[in-house]
Amino acid sequence: MRRFLFLALTLLSTLLPGLAHAWWQPEWAYRKPITVDGGPQAGAIGSDAGRVPVLVRLHTGNFKFEGVSETGADLRFVAGDDKTVLNHQIEQFDPLLGIALVWVDVPNVSAGTPQKLWMYYGNPKAPASGNGQRSFDPDYTLVYHFAEGAVPPRDTTAYGNNGQTPTVPAEGTVIGKGTQFAGAPLMLPATPSLALAAGASFTFSAWVRPDQLGARQVVYARRDGAGELLVGIDQGVPFVQVNGQRSTPAQPVQAGQWSHIAVKAEGDSVALYVGGRPAVSLAARLPALNTAAALGADVAAAAAPAAGQAAPAAWAPFTGVIDEVRLSKVARGDALLLADAVSQGAESRLTAFGADEQQAGKSHFGFILAAMPLDAWIVVGLLGLMMVLSWAIMIGKGRSYGATSRANARFIEHFREAAGAPLDRLAISNTVSQEVRDDSSLWRLYQVAIEEMRRRHERGYDLSAVSSATIGAIRAAMDGVMVRETERMSKRMNWLSTTIEGAPYVGLFGTVIGIMLVFVVAAMAGAVDINSVAPGMAAALLCTAAGLGVAIPALFGYNWLASRSDAIGADMAVFVDEFVTRLAEEQGEGRSLPAAVAAQGGARRTADDHAARGGWTAPAQVPA
Repeated sequence: MRRFLFLALTLLSTLLPGLAHAWWQPEWAYRKPITVDGGPQAGAIGSDAGRVPVLVRLHTGNFKFEGVSETGADLRFVAGDDKTVLNHQIEQFDPLLGIALVWVDVPNVSAGTPQKLWMYYGNPKAPASGNGQRSFDPDYTLVYHFAEGAVPPRDTTAYGNNGQTPTVPAEGTVIGKGTQFAGAPLMLPATPSLALAAGASFTFSAWVRPDQLGARQVVYARRDGAGELLVGIDQGVPFVQVNGQRSTPAQPVQAGQWSHIAVKAEGDSVALYVGGRPAVSLAARLPALNTAAALGADVAAAAAPAAGQAAPAAWAPFTGVIDEVRLSKVARGDALLLADAVSQGAESRLTAFGADEQQAGKSHFGFILAAMPLDAWIVVGLLGLMMVLSWAIMIGKGRSYGATSRANARFIEHFREAAGAPLDRLAISNTVSQEVRDDSSLWRLYQVAIEEMRRRHERGYDLSAVSSATIGAIRAAMDGVMVRETERMSKRMNWLSTTIEGAPYVGLFGTVIGIMLVFVVAAMAGAVDINSVAPGMAAALLCTAAGLGVAIPALFGYNWLASRSDAIGADMAVFVDEFVTRLAEEQGEGRSLPAAVAAQGGARRTADDHAARGGWTAPAQVPA
């Protein structure tokens, strides 16, 4: 038993720390695999896109929103190596509505090998770490998510190019919130970070949903003297215009449907992208642009004309919703623009979500353990000790009873095979193995009976005619050994019965104390809600569950061991009766003797014959 206890404690001390530190950080209880796949069967971006802010769109179809912070502050995104933490920005997180929009900075989105990311959550103590300035690379000079509502939009990047005019929020857009345009432009600041030199590289991208398809609608406009850059939609056909040079008709867009439009300028070429794919291109260079730009209308229409001056010719304003506007001071790669289009749409093909995993069984049970106070741990520790001891007893008793039963079965075979021979034949022969002699309770009963007969033989008793009193004395000696064997088998069984009866009460005691503490803490906090009291209640109930978990196996084990003990006791009782009966039949004074033996001197000859067969040598004149 000592070896078993040492082994059990060693295993617990070895396994439990290993399980607790089985992944990135043990404080996070859950993680969810996210696969970013730009291959032909998924995103189909054609080539490696490099560093991409990938939109992770969570909803009730792929995420349960259980165990995560109400604000998403405990969200962490880790690379496939389970070591590298990736930057992220939370645009929207609403567990009540079951929706979350998170931008994750993926270092390299490949068109070849899919890569796995891990989204960790379930750490109520984790501080918020989302940061848009780190999630978008420094080449982004302006990023608007339009998540603020009816205020000027805030720039996510470190450049701080916030909008200059309030917006009209639009709910339920392609990515969270957007801005409704109905004639008034959204003015962008004229900052050095947004200034463009002649022939500079530049990228503009946005999601647009036209409410109606009118003529010459401007989505993005920037003018500086004679230089101009216009991006718009003319009767449903997207276009780009540089210094009066307009692109040829491209792939049309539909009213009331979202479309991703991008313009990329690099050297002497300006290209228009629709849905992430190249549509048309211009052989033109961007002019120097250092003035303010406008979204949703022409820049010229944003400024009021001077008195007596005719209004400048202006294009029509855009009527519809715009979302996720981005400006870059570099020409973004085709693969990145396509990755944006396929990952930001309502049905992303770039990301796939796997099943949530729980930290080495921590899961809900882990949260319960994390909420357990010290008193609950004391109760659970006590119950754990009771469980270890009860299991050690059950295993030890089971092995002992098994060995005794097997040894008894082998001994009774030897005993019955020796029927007709003197009763002490097994004692003086070597037919019984040492293993049987050590483990068999029947052997010990047999041995004490033979020893009683041997002592009477040494005192000169006639064992060829054993009296009823002698048989009764031998039976009494065997009964005494049987009682001691029963006591030996029952040793430590009272601990099992104590565990069965006491463990549930110990667990209930811990539950009562835990519930009392939950109510006290809730009262001191001044507010009670299900999220505040549920972990403590679950931790308190764990004590009762632990008590039942200790008592139920002990109950089954006790009943099984009791049945084995009763079976061994029955075997001993049967053997005592069988031995005494055989003794009375073969050597009792009241046995029937053959006629020849009953003649004169018969008794002496019977004793001599018995001695000749290896039996007892007893004097003839000493009564038994």
